[in-house]
Amino acid sequence: MDINNKARIHWACRRGMRELDISIMPFFEHDYDALSEEDKRVFVRLLECDDPDLFNWLMNHGKPADAELARMVQLIQQRNQERGPVAL
Repeated sequence: MDINNKARIHWACRRGMRELDISIMPFFEHDYDALSEEDKRVFVRLLECDDPDLFNWLMNHGKPADAELARMVQLIQQRNQERGPVAL
């Protein structure tokens, strides 16, 4: 997926599982544009993972074996925590 095709990335962020939407969508909307090109690539790679894995990682029920993906999960969690609760 092209890291500059924001419409496609936005669509990939919509997972259909409320817990994932609450974690991923605000990060994309508020933080994606400020990411480095490399971090954008890592974020897109994260979106290519299966929903059960994403859910487990974002809810702290394990972490990805891939260090870059683990760092991105941690960044998403950190930024979302700093921003506070979001209403969807």
